[in-house]
Amino acid sequence: MSRISAHRAHMIRAMVHRAREVFIYLFLAVFYKATGTVKPCWRPGSSLSPDNDRAYCLSWRLGVETNNVRAWRTVPSECKEYIENYMTRGQYYHDFNFITNQISSYADEIALSNDGMDAWILDIDDTCISNIIYYRGKRYGYAWAMKGECPAIPFMLGLFDKLVQSGFKVILLTGRDEETLGQATTDNLHSQGFIGYERLIFRKNFIAHKSNNVLADVFYKLLICLIFDTYGL
Repeated sequence: MSRISAHRAHMIRAMVHRAREVFIYLFLAVFYKATGTVKPCWRPGSSLSPDNDRAYCLSWRLGVETNNVRAWRTVPSECKEYIENYMTRGQYYHDFNFITNQISSYADEIALSNDGMDAWILDIDDTCISNIIYYRGKRYGYAWAMKGECPAIPFMLGLFDKLVQSGFKVILLTGRDEETLGQATTDNLHSQGFIGYERLIFRKNFIAHKSNNVLADVFYKLLICLIFDTYGL
């Protein structure tokens, strides 16, 4: 098996495994909802110490980052200060700097093929462009996105430029609705320097419901992996 074929097979197996996990998760969620046997997740009570509150918030943040917190809409009240501090006092950007350095080192080791099919997938919101100003001002999400004023995350913009210049087909993926936010999102990306990507993919209306976001994410990434030799997700 050639290097490209072996890599593609590995990526497909990984995405199929992830899709299987998501289907099982969705099945269990529907089952427990139907049978009424869902038990509330542990949450810190008022009698617990601030240290326990912080431990819970660390766990909640990890769960969100790994797509294991289902259908959350707002930050838990006991975690608002923690999340605000994380997003606005520097740790968020320190994490990004570290991660993009690791990705950059990995990209340096890849020998691109000559078929022009070497791809890299990047999410948009809070990966390429930042919503911190929206969080800080507590603006409404849709109105804020329509303004097209999300600033680029400098470390990710640098990585994006490097990937494009190195010959990767960079594909941008977003959960935003194309009909209402398509032009504003495109203009926002271009104004912040994200120019030269292969394509920008919006989740379509029929799978854009919040409860299907994880499944839609897996579906699109699997589809892209079937077309391109994808090295980064």
